[in-house]
Amino acid sequence: MIREEEVIQVGFFTKTHGISGELSVEFINDIFDLADPDFIICKLDGILVPFFIEEYRFKTDTTALIKLQDVDSENKAKRFTKVEIYLPNTLVESSEEVDHYSWLSFKNFLITDTTIGEIGEIIDVDESTLNVLFKVNYSGEEILIPADESLIVGVDDDKRIIQMNLPEGLLSL
Repeated sequence: MIREEEVIQVGFFTKTHGISGELSVEFINDIFDLADPDFIICKLDGILVPFFIEEYRFKTDTTALIKLQDVDSENKAKRFTKVEIYLPNTLVESSEEVDHYSWLSFKNFLITDTTIGEIGEIIDVDESTLNVLFKVNYSGEEILIPADESLIVGVDDDKRIIQMNLPEGLLSL
């Protein structure tokens, strides 16, 4: 049985693609690309299950189409939509070697400010423009906070917290 501490999340399936069982994947880091794996691990019904990769091709830097072995129809592929994808820690010598994490990997992190304290949870990340924005639930309203490295003081991956030093007045816009 595969345990959660033995794996690292690399992305999630977003939707089916075509009728032959291909799935679209959104990656949250570069680990998949660096490891070039023969299989992935999917979290199905709370259980980590390995699946061999028949083939894959990148569409962008953070998305790809993957065809899993024995998933040969759109109907079978539908089961995988919104399923998290993992790789064994052993395929990556050290997660510190990964230089680039997608801003999407910070979804569901809590943002805190050095002055104000707790701001809110990142509910989505808008990468549609040159300036990436965190969509944050702040006092029951959705606000946008720039995902700018110069504003980030520190990140605690274990506690899923981003400590930021936000400009004065940003939250009142």
